[in-house]
Amino acid sequence: MKILISGICGFAGSTIAARLKHSVAGVEVFGFDNFIRPGSELNRLELKRLGVRVVHADVRSAADIAALPAADWLVDAAANPSVLAGVDGQTSSRQLVEHNLFGTINLLEYCKAHRAGFILLSTSRVYAIQPLAKLKVKAINHAFRPNPKSALPPGLSAAGVAETFSTEAPISLYGSTKLASETMALEYGETFHFPVWLNRCGVLAGAGQFGRPDQGIFSFWIHSWRRRQPLKYLGFGGKGFQVRDCLHPKDIVPLLLKQMGAASTGRKPRIINVSGGAASAMSLKQLSDWCAARFGPHPVATDGTARPFDIPWMVLDSALAKKTWGWQPQTNLESVLDEIARHAEGHPEWLELSAP
Repeated sequence: MKILISGICGFAGSTIAARLKHSVAGVEVFGFDNFIRPGSELNRLELKRLGVRVVHADVRSAADIAALPAADWLVDAAANPSVLAGVDGQTSSRQLVEHNLFGTINLLEYCKAHRAGFILLSTSRVYAIQPLAKLKVKAINHAFRPNPKSALPPGLSAAGVAETFSTEAPISLYGSTKLASETMALEYGETFHFPVWLNRCGVLAGAGQFGRPDQGIFSFWIHSWRRRQPLKYLGFGGKGFQVRDCLHPKDIVPLLLKQMGAASTGRKPRIINVSGGAASAMSLKQLSDWCAARFGPHPVATDGTARPFDIPWMVLDSALAKKTWGWQPQTNLESVLDEIARHAEGHPEWLELSAP
């Protein structure tokens, strides 16, 4: 079996490629990247050492994608993953759409041409912002939780946001490009008869991630704390009580292999949440407490000003993935944090390497 990974030199793509290479005999893993993200060259060198072939190609270029060799499956890990993309002054809205949506179309055309299966690493940000932003929460142990005395919106429980939760706009420009990519993938698969699986991922975290405040927050916070660099709680009163769950991308690999091995899509749901869930969720304040215990105290500034697209509690419920595929995360929260911390201790220059 031949597996092509787009964005293979990003954090998710490189971690999945390495895991596949280590754990699956007889599988050829190769991929492409445009190397525009800081640090991608470091991942290319590591993948080369592992024997993973990496070529230069831009997902926005139909000619680049058409020239790639045939594969049996394509795992799409290429995206601009920031919810602020297109509105933060760093990238234009057109660039965001070209990367995340037009790029997906090019990949789907590749799958059409080669009869390859398609797996999209989508995002929790396809879910509607307004009901999440208005969610009634209660602070418990320095972390927001859904208030059990308030009515919860459909598709949301204490276990997290389920696949049935609303995807009504607004969901951010970033979220809309991923939701549109999901729709196009399903339509291509049905029309041209190739399998499609859509995995909506929570926050990905682990060693080697080039974290920034708007993406890879666990890695960014731990590296910055250890370096004693400025940190700030933003929004929600500046207390840092907002909560996210995290997932190590290596834990996705067993699910990918099950999806690739399925005889057909059949009656299995093709859209599932893939995340660490409530057991791997914590607030920024709780993450700060963890860092203080590991590295010593460090002041965190506060700014309660509301930010666009911010929500107090975002945890995905992956019960459907467990029911359908027998999948659940294997790396617990403490292990993820410890892995990042050990990497930060061994690579004190990491933030500089990831700087634009």
